[in-house]
Amino acid sequence: MFRHLGQLATDRPKTILVIAAVLTALAALLAIHAPAKLQSEGFASPNAPSMLAADRLTAHLGGQPNLVLLVTARHDTVGTPAVAAAGRQLTARLAASAGVTGVSSYWTSGDPALRSRSGSQALVLGTVEGSDPAVTARTKTLVAELSTRAGAQGPVTVRVGGQAAADAAVTQQINTGLARAEEIAIPVTLALLILAFGTVIAALLPVAIGLLAIVATLAVLDVLASLTAVSVYALDLTTALSLGLGIDYSLLMVNRYREELAAGACPASAVSRSIATAGRTIVCSAGAVAAALATLLVFPMYFLRSFAYAGISVIIVAAAAALLVLPALLTVLGPRVDAWPVRKSSRLRRAESPFWRRAAAVVTRRPVLTALPVVLVLVTLGTPFLHVRWGIPDDRVLPASAAARQVGDALRSDFSVDADNTLDIVTEPALPRPAAATYSRQLSLLPGIDQVTGPAGTWAHGIQVPDPPAGRFSSPGASFLAASITPDPLSGAAQSLVRQVRAVPAPDKVSAEVGGTAADLVDEQHDLGSRLPLALALMALTTFAVLFAFTGSLVLPVKALALNTLSLTAVFGAIVWVFQDGHLAGLLGFTPTPTNMTMPLLLFCIAFGLSMDYEVFVLSRIKELHDAGLPNTAAVIGGLARTGRIVTTAAAVLAVTFVAIGLSKISMIQMFGLGTALAIVLDATLIRGVIVPAFMRLAGNANWWAPAPLRRLHRRIGLAGQDPATARTPRPEPDRRPRAASGPA
Repeated sequence: MFRHLGQLATDRPKTILVIAAVLTALAALLAIHAPAKLQSEGFASPNAPSMLAADRLTAHLGGQPNLVLLVTARHDTVGTPAVAAAGRQLTARLAASAGVTGVSSYWTSGDPALRSRSGSQALVLGTVEGSDPAVTARTKTLVAELSTRAGAQGPVTVRVGGQAAADAAVTQQINTGLARAEEIAIPVTLALLILAFGTVIAALLPVAIGLLAIVATLAVLDVLASLTAVSVYALDLTTALSLGLGIDYSLLMVNRYREELAAGACPASAVSRSIATAGRTIVCSAGAVAAALATLLVFPMYFLRSFAYAGISVIIVAAAAALLVLPALLTVLGPRVDAWPVRKSSRLRRAESPFWRRAAAVVTRRPVLTALPVVLVLVTLGTPFLHVRWGIPDDRVLPASAAARQVGDALRSDFSVDADNTLDIVTEPALPRPAAATYSRQLSLLPGIDQVTGPAGTWAHGIQVPDPPAGRFSSPGASFLAASITPDPLSGAAQSLVRQVRAVPAPDKVSAEVGGTAADLVDEQHDLGSRLPLALALMALTTFAVLFAFTGSLVLPVKALALNTLSLTAVFGAIVWVFQDGHLAGLLGFTPTPTNMTMPLLLFCIAFGLSMDYEVFVLSRIKELHDAGLPNTAAVIGGLARTGRIVTTAAAVLAVTFVAIGLSKISMIQMFGLGTALAIVLDATLIRGVIVPAFMRLAGNANWWAPAPLRRLHRRIGLAGQDPATARTPRPEPDRRPRAASGPA
């Protein structure tokens, strides 16, 4: 296959480039529309009991309000005539807005729960209907129309919040942060590549492939978003991974091409040899990264599945561009790949890095002494993960300056009823009043439930409260009961209470589903936990299979799995220490909150895949040297000397991209970007630079062990063998360091 790719790239380079240009232009037309089709939810399984409760509530009773107007009296209380008139006018204005239903307010319902404790604030509630993208678009318009601008006069000020406003703010922040990340990442990346290659043309090639991958992947997301739900959060992964992997693969290919030219090969031969060697590495790396990301498809939440869609699309596009478009460009450029030098690049064109050769020699000389402190550091970094607390993302992922976040803070601190501290029990069909009274009384007797309000009134500790409830609690098809709970909704006590509520028998011929924040967390833990063993098993098996096909060894895949897990343990501890415990919160500008369960899982899959990317880069050269006849230790030292500079450059480029994304104002994006960047840096330095050579030195020839039947299988289907026509025996580079004079002066 690789021989045919090399022949195609050298025989028809201009045809390939024309086709690539046309396809990129067509992809750009689709890519423009992708962000508007993406959705901002997807953290729960559509079949979870809490989601079924929410769906019932929406279908029969209009659902919980997703738009909240926080009305603040400038000088008086919300009961004064001028403020009340403004509140009723605002309520009527919202009710007249297209796509908004179920509008109510403190001034129209008299519900005391809609008035703040201080009396200076009150709420107007409504539901923005439609699909997620439509709700986001309508909410943006309503925010612009209803929010009080600075300096505006009147008896009240208005801030818009609720789930719809928070989702719209998140989408806007992601799009803004994405543009800012690209503005930072692309120039810095180009500067790093110029520093690595020493010439502008060679540095521009990986950036061009990365940008092509971004455009093509956004086009794929546009198509996918027309067929299924895709999360807006996947945009960040699309940009980072497209730029990062496109540059990684291109860096490997361009570096090998320049190495072949320096060895005396003609451009066509250099392209063929580069595809035969670096091309195999790219295919194996792409398979390993795709296998890691594909495990996200095991989970039912479209938030996680969206990252699999985006990541696998990126990998396919980036690998195809590096194997087809880039070799065609190199064929056309020929020796001009070194045009526009910015400094002398003779040292950079050398196959080996003297620094990495010396580093590998030190590690292999004393493997235990160098590796053990690194292992202890990584384990210590991981210890904060032992006290992780799980939570559900809400408006607190936004910065404190966001209006939706400010409304959420006011609801949590100034109003007596907090939706987070309420369980929503929805029955089908509707409950007759006697059955509703019995069911409400039974629920109110559970320890931890303050009161239950429903069609039969309000019940507290088994006794009916005389005041009639405000709101609608029944329809012909369903009944709704709101149970206020006393434990923290994210605590273990609240989760236990959810299970107790679900265990209370519903009246005959009636099914009851329980929703709310505490129920959401219970269902998320169940959905993720029940599928996690399968996901980990699939990741281990596919990674093992890819690395065996590449190396022919059973030992090296086990080593890769163990070391990747070690580095990710340190990353998990770091994100808990920063984002849950609040260290660096002032510097990064976020609010510490419990950790959302999807984020460590997402980080694990993505960082694990990227770690395998660098694992393959290093092993490819080590195996190439070992197969050429070098002893194990010499092959390890030579392989690291030949790949250390590539891996550290690629890691620096990818880390810069994820750090740029980590500068977002959304705390979940900060965690994702900075956590992934940390994983990349740890892997490219401590893992690849110290622990890998130490392990391979200690294992010796056992690194390449496999039973005889598997060795025969690998010879037939393996990915790492060279084409005879392109194989060259590697030679150590001469030591160019000045030598001391010997003999008599």
